[in-house]
Amino acid sequence: MIFVGLAAIAAFVVIAHARTTPVTLSNPPGAALPGPGQLPGDPETALATRSMPWLPAQAAQPHPQSTRIAGPPIVLPAPSQRAGLWIPDGFPPTPEGALAQLAALNQAALSGGDPETYDRAYAQLALPGAPPVAEAGLHVLLREFRNAAGIAAGEMTDGLTVRYEVTHGLIKGTADHGRYVVACTLGQFSVDFQGQGTSVGVGDCQALRWTGNTWRVSPGPRAAYAPSAWPGTGESVDVGYRALDGAR
Repeated sequence: MIFVGLAAIAAFVVIAHARTTPVTLSNPPGAALPGPGQLPGDPETALATRSMPWLPAQAAQPHPQSTRIAGPPIVLPAPSQRAGLWIPDGFPPTPEGALAQLAALNQAALSGGDPETYDRAYAQLALPGAPPVAEAGLHVLLREFRNAAGIAAGEMTDGLTVRYEVTHGLIKGTADHGRYVVACTLGQFSVDFQGQGTSVGVGDCQALRWTGNTWRVSPGPRAAYAPSAWPGTGESVDVGYRALDGAR
């Protein structure tokens, strides 16, 4: 059942990307109203909701690496706050800093493969008015994986190990003088169950805002779903994913 669940993931990463991305604001009851630069038709909304390249489901499956690269490795800066923190924090106010924060969030949030863990991590880094976690591609991925594998959210299963290793990323673009960044990670989502393992490539894009001292998931529309490819393959190169160097 576990491996049936992983097959469902491979299908999901394509289905999720193919969904339409309505240009609407996501404001749960009680959330802060959007400020300037967060309204439909502005540069931030256009950047966040612009569709990413489409890839077929088989692009996420393991297959040979490409000899081509999309560009030199992106050097991720180190966090200023790491000791004792579940999710490293305090990355600098640069696009690379935003990407590093997203990589740190995703690696911590997907460890164990539990949507409840992802939800707690997302809530820790989301500003008021950010897209609901239920819309996040990685939340849906984990939920569908657990459903297909017959494992309830929050349930412990002996012999099951799930991890997400971020290896590549891209910076889709910036707005608001660099204080708004849409960044994407790409990594290997791996499942091991009682000594048998398998992996798929999984991408994730989020809009992040600089608060003055840290990067957080921004208020406003959800970023278009990321294309998923096996890291380092021709498909990932064509999308623009580049290898990552530095702290994650």
